[in-house]
Amino acid sequence: MPDDVAAARAAAEERSAFSHPPVDPDATASYGDLPDQVIDFYAPRVQVGPGGPVPLVVVLHGGAWRAAHDRRHVTPFADFLARRGFAVASVEYRRGGDTPEGTAGVAGEAGTAPAAGRWPETFDDVAAALDALPALVREVLPQGDPRRTVLVGHSAGGHLALWAAARHLLPADAPWRTDRPAPLRGVVALAPIADLAVADKLDVCGGATRQLLGADDLFEQRRPYADPALLLPTGIATTLVQGRADRVVPQAVAEAYADAAAKAGEVVGLTLLADVGHFPLIDPVADACAVVAEEIAQLAW
Repeated sequence: MPDDVAAARAAAEERSAFSHPPVDPDATASYGDLPDQVIDFYAPRVQVGPGGPVPLVVVLHGGAWRAAHDRRHVTPFADFLARRGFAVASVEYRRGGDTPEGTAGVAGEAGTAPAAGRWPETFDDVAAALDALPALVREVLPQGDPRRTVLVGHSAGGHLALWAAARHLLPADAPWRTDRPAPLRGVVALAPIADLAVADKLDVCGGATRQLLGADDLFEQRRPYADPALLLPTGIATTLVQGRADRVVPQAVAEAYADAAAKAGEVVGLTLLADVGHFPLIDPVADACAVVAEEIAQLAW
């Protein structure tokens, strides 16, 4: 496909995904004292199967870990999953601004994108949110069953989902390390930035991975604490869903993670969708989004 045609299709996919009006949650709860330390909850819109609590889908939004993209853009996706019978928790977390701490000299330069992520705050928040979720679900969303949780993330959120599922494999001195695997039914990572080294080589999202961890020596020093491709095998069922036509996070990034898992002795599912780019995976009107829901259901029910 000619580059101009592929670019036009990618732009149309992005417009479609962002064209839906935001859907307000049924409830919002805080897991910390800061404005971004909140979780939106969506009750299941239909009953699937026997009565009682239903699987909980935890959504981590993407946006290159940058402040410009918050959880509002995935509210139609969260509502779509609720209409499929899931209880949904959509997590907000601190993201990078123009000059966050630890990124001096990387962000804010003329012609560069706003900084991606905050070290260590982005990771602090995701860990704290997931630790707080079971109690919050029991209080705010009793229809949800935290014992049947599937973690779902898109793009940068896919990175965070894979990372969160691997906290028991973090180095011993990591503040986010847990003493046992997370009680998850599985992880579904959508076009994830799953291998930070490969993403860095491909300059994914305008250098976002190097901004997330820090430039020069910091990048390699922090990778063992942040790169899902180095935190394997997790022992948790994991599926990656990737569009073959993705121009934002190329297929090679997901493939690198799947290869790393295989070398670690773990089978990771990799669903490749032909003629699909980055955004249809979270676009409720796209066929790819229905595929995503089915992948989640296979792990959740």
